[in-house]
Amino acid sequence: MKTSEPSWDFYRTFLAVLQHGSLSAAARELGLTQPTIGRHIDALEEAVGAELFTRSQQGLLPTDAALTLKPYAETLASTAAALLRAASGSRNSVTGTVRISASEVIGVEVLPPILAELQTAYPDLTIELSASDTVEDLLQREADIAVRMVAPAQDALLARHVGSIPLGFFAHRNYLDRYGEPKSIGELHQHRLIGFDRQTAYIRAMMKRYPLLDGISFAFKSDHSIALHNALRAGIGISFYQVPLAKRDGELVRLLPEIELPLDTWVAMHENLKTSPRCRVTFDALVAGLQDYVRN
Repeated sequence: MKTSEPSWDFYRTFLAVLQHGSLSAAARELGLTQPTIGRHIDALEEAVGAELFTRSQQGLLPTDAALTLKPYAETLASTAAALLRAASGSRNSVTGTVRISASEVIGVEVLPPILAELQTAYPDLTIELSASDTVEDLLQREADIAVRMVAPAQDALLARHVGSIPLGFFAHRNYLDRYGEPKSIGELHQHRLIGFDRQTAYIRAMMKRYPLLDGISFAFKSDHSIALHNALRAGIGISFYQVPLAKRDGELVRLLPEIELPLDTWVAMHENLKTSPRCRVTFDALVAGLQDYVRN
């Protein structure tokens, strides 16, 4: 391996090529020219002493060396982003950028009105929202604050339990007009159900708590939470849904109300950020807003 240390820009380019699979797509993503992207990859390969990509009909494929470098490059990227967020704010005023990590449903459906009120109160505050079911690492500063459905285990995190979001069975009125309403768990077998195409922790918990659900097949499956929710709203079938969210839609009807699962919800951030005004007010706003959501 060469002793010269590669530029951080090379790693950013490397990650873009990994993600998009071509020099041209990476160039569009980063706002650079394709020759510049090529030079960055060539320079990084020379510095590490290994080929990072091979050409194929599917585009540029990463080599074993590239896959080995990937997590380190991702750490560099998240650290650089955290450095910029930290530098963006004054220590004594609520300015700068806060990155929030939340699940797809919480990020898309629940947080926007909470964040709108927050930014009205603090117009110099910039919010980055990562709405994904992939858990971002707060200790590595991939995000500043996270809304999570499991209790944070790391000692270095400051966490608040905001309550449990109730989950229940719902269907659109159009579906019930066509197929009728199930009156028992057993009758669910006769209906069209919406569910994940892979078992999640919540699905496994539901199966354990209600073993009669075991063996039920789904008429519509997806690994995307928003796609599942839109399928419910379109009247495709019956699905588990957050009760406070369903109350916002007068066309969704609660079924089998005796069946309810609690979805414990936490807000967490690195304890080192508790003295940051922008992180503190954002943390408090998320806690208060989500507590109101749970109560509704």
